[in-house]
Amino acid sequence: MAEATHLVTAELRMGDLVNLRTARKRAKRRQAEQKAASSRLAHGRSKAERALVQSRSDKTQRGLDQHRIETGDGQ
Repeated sequence: MAEATHLVTAELRMGDLVNLRTARKRAKRRQAEQKAASSRLAHGRSKAERALVQSRSDKTQRGLDQHRIETGDGQ
């Protein structure tokens, strides 16, 4: 029984002050970073992949524009 009391008093020392507002902010930042990391894994693409997709899209659009028939009626 004395051993259990010793463990409790060791945890309840008055040495460590905790600013609750700062602790909440840290916890919120940590949670947001974890969520961002999981989103990057699920949805993220590298800059090279984004550039490749953009260049392919641009090339396709140019090809379509080159084959467009001009009717002259403003459409």
